[in-house]
Formats: sequence, structure tokens, C-alpha cells
Amino acid sequence: MKWSELRKQYPNQFVLVEAISAYSQNGKRIIEEMVVIDRYHSVSDAWNGYKQQHKTFPGKELYIFHTSKEQIEVEEQYFIGIRGRV
Repeated sequence: MKWSELRKQYPNQFVLVEAISAYSQNGKRIIEEMVVIDRYHSVSDAWNGYKQQHKTFPGKELYIFHTSKEQIEVEEQYFIGIRGRV
């Protein structure tokens, strides 16, 4: 599903989506196709849903968006890791 279609189907809601077709360009993640995992009315519920899905399926590319946004923009951030005591 494209973002414009998703916005019409789920107006004014937080949505947890999985990117089905996406690529990187100029430090941004461009999501062409996505599927809705769930929808929420509060950001805290959406984050709880995200954490549960990420724990169960850590390999999925998941995002939370609010459908009031006309465009979505995802900046790529690289995780360096956590240094432990030696």
C-alpha cells in the first residue's frame, strides 16, 4: 500500500507499518510500499505495539507514522553499538 492510500483508509491515526519495498537515498529511507500491522489512537499505544512486534520479529523494518502527515520522511541513523567494560 502506498502512503496516500494508507492515509485515506486510516485517517488521523497512528499506524505501525512494515516497509515491504524501500531503498536508501541521500541519507533518507524511501518507503515505496508498506503494510499496516496495526493502528492506534495514542502514541504510547503505538510504541508498545512497536516494541512487541520488534521483539517478536526483529528483522522486520517497522515504523510508526501519524496519518495527518501528507508526506513521510525517514532519516537514516546508524547504530554504532554500546561499549561494555573490558
